[in-house]
Amino acid sequence: MTQTDEFGEELADFVRRVAELKAARSASGGDLPTVLDAAIFELDHVADRLWPWYERLSATGPSRAPSGERADRQEQQLLRTVFQRFPQPVALVDRETVVRRLNFAATTFTGVRAGYATGRPLTGLLAHADRAAFRSQAAAVARGEGDRGLTVHLQQRPSVPVHATLTAVHPRGEPRTTVLVVLQPGGSTVPAAPAPAEGATGQVPDLTEATRHAALMDLLDTMTTTLLTTRADARLSRTTVLERAAHVLHGRFADWVIADTGAARLSRTTVLAPSEKEAAILSAQDPATCPLVVEAARGGSTALQIRPEDPYAFGHDENGTPVLAQANVTSLLCVPLRVEGAVQGVLTLFRCGPRLAFSMAEAQAMDTMSRHIALAMTGTR
Repeated sequence: MTQTDEFGEELADFVRRVAELKAARSASGGDLPTVLDAAIFELDHVADRLWPWYERLSATGPSRAPSGERADRQEQQLLRTVFQRFPQPVALVDRETVVRRLNFAATTFTGVRAGYATGRPLTGLLAHADRAAFRSQAAAVARGEGDRGLTVHLQQRPSVPVHATLTAVHPRGEPRTTVLVVLQPGGSTVPAAPAPAEGATGQVPDLTEATRHAALMDLLDTMTTTLLTTRADARLSRTTVLERAAHVLHGRFADWVIADTGAARLSRTTVLAPSEKEAAILSAQDPATCPLVVEAARGGSTALQIRPEDPYAFGHDENGTPVLAQANVTSLLCVPLRVEGAVQGVLTLFRCGPRLAFSMAEAQAMDTMSRHIALAMTGTR
């Protein structure tokens, strides 16, 4: 039996064991740690035996027959398929936790498409309190200090503990060690991806996107009506105009709405939060201590951030706690209110927890509303 045939048999056995692990996902909660240990063992088997074996077979020199090259490409494609179809959420990251690959189970589990996650730090999906520890453990694994495990929390599901297991792998052609990350929710199974409808023909309309678009159009109509009725009363102050606009956005569009007026010297005029206690904390904050607000007032450009990396981007409270971490902000919009280039103020909107992040379409709509708000402010005292 040739080395290639032996490798093929070993790989076929591995694929069969993966199929058995898929079937084991329905095990009771108490048996899940055993299933996870078996999955990690199989991943170690790929990293420590199958992959080096494949490298040896691939290093036979440039004189290989075309049929051998085709076989190698098929084996490589099979390994990629195994990674993508592996039943546990798995990610390949570098020592800085930047995502290289994300399998199908991981995209379902995190709710983030692989195309979006690739090239961005995996820590951006975690709660702020867990990011530093995860980076430290990933760096240690990449340095060759052994496998690590820790419990983290996804930013959009902070109440669910997630067990992360990190191990080092050495893919061919990569100059540095890559870290393999396996994620397992504590006390629950991995959510399965919805199966495509059988016999479906043509493109199925995305009802979720259609609903969001309809809600956005309704918001634009409400904002326009509010601003037109407000502008008709010239006795109102700029602060009142901005406060009314903030109330339109609060709740239906954002969990937090913070309004600051002025340009050279900003002043906090309105804070709408999930609770009055939380609103009072930011009402006392100086906008000059918020880098995002200062940058928007100076540069006059909208900032859209998904899972903000810097927890201090909106300053901190009186106890020194970062505002974005304290409020569990998962996405934000910071929009200047400008008329003919002159900034009249800044509106900042937060979405928190499991709420869907701001989309590019919503950012564009908010940019339009900001111009209308600024025009309404110029017609008042």
